[in-house]
Amino acid sequence: MKYIIVLLLIIVSVVSCESTTTADLVSVSGAHIYVNDSKYTIKGICYHPVPQGSEQRDFKTLSQDLALMQDAGINTIRTYAPIDDKAVLDAIAEAGIKVIIGFGYDQKGFFDVYSGSFIDYVNTYKNHPAILMWELGNEYNYHPEWFDGDVKNWYIDMNAAADLIHKNDKNHPVATAHGELPDDTALSLSPNIDVWGMNVYRWDNPEEIFAQWAAKSDKPMYISEAGGDSYMTIESDGFQQGENESAQAQANAMILDKIIANIDQCAGVTLFSFTDGWWKAGNPEKQDIGGWAPKSSGVPYDGSPNEEYWGIVDINRNKKETFNVVKTKYNQIK
Repeated sequence: MKYIIVLLLIIVSVVSCESTTTADLVSVSGAHIYVNDSKYTIKGICYHPVPQGSEQRDFKTLSQDLALMQDAGINTIRTYAPIDDKAVLDAIAEAGIKVIIGFGYDQKGFFDVYSGSFIDYVNTYKNHPAILMWELGNEYNYHPEWFDGDVKNWYIDMNAAADLIHKNDKNHPVATAHGELPDDTALSLSPNIDVWGMNVYRWDNPEEIFAQWAAKSDKPMYISEAGGDSYMTIESDGFQQGENESAQAQANAMILDKIIANIDQCAGVTLFSFTDGWWKAGNPEKQDIGGWAPKSSGVPYDGSPNEEYWGIVDINRNKKETFNVVKTKYNQIK
């Protein structure tokens, strides 16, 4: 009998320890994000690893990728879809990196807003130490056709989703990634959004957006996408046509300098992106030029988004010129 009692006491002790486990407390105040009362500045990267020959995300290179991110001073990964693999999240947390988990509107029931299944993911992983915040949508304001021709329908659904997250998770803020500066309609219909991410492609100088945002809202904002690609469709700004890592490196240096100069007014940046994506513009077995992105005329320095050339590393994880630019700039942010 005494052995049964001891076993029961051990089980109760383990259950008790698990039940008291809590996530980091992530909060917002003024223009900034705080993790356990310490200011957290996002030094991030957009991360959607798709291997050569595939069109599906795959984390088989995760260990290598995390080591490269650590080398570059990256502390935050931004995803476009949830990571439903605890081992992957564990590895990210062990690397000292946090994740912005993105939820899509209609992802065929894969933790999306349309089905409502996103809240199942939140409740499953809300106590995981890798989580920084939840993010609803990516540039959906460019696609009213997805919402019966009226983007206000998205803002209403997004606001309701954010409210549901708040009711289920008190430890993490809710963000969205908006295409450019949100207008007054977006803000008025989405009061439950805590942090506004903005995908900003204004050549190599996003500086004006910080004052524009401050005139609209006192909530935190961060640059959820910015950067340049390493292919020049035309000769421009002193850069030759064709593959051109120097053009990308200069653009990213200029962009990051402007963000750093305004870091008191924003929560940071997730540069686009970690690795080249050969799946985006043609045959996934090879790297193609071209591709399409909304509102992309501001891409430096040719006004053309060559969608498969955006990585700070190539498909084989070789560092591009811009890698050391990112490392230098992120090390300047304290």
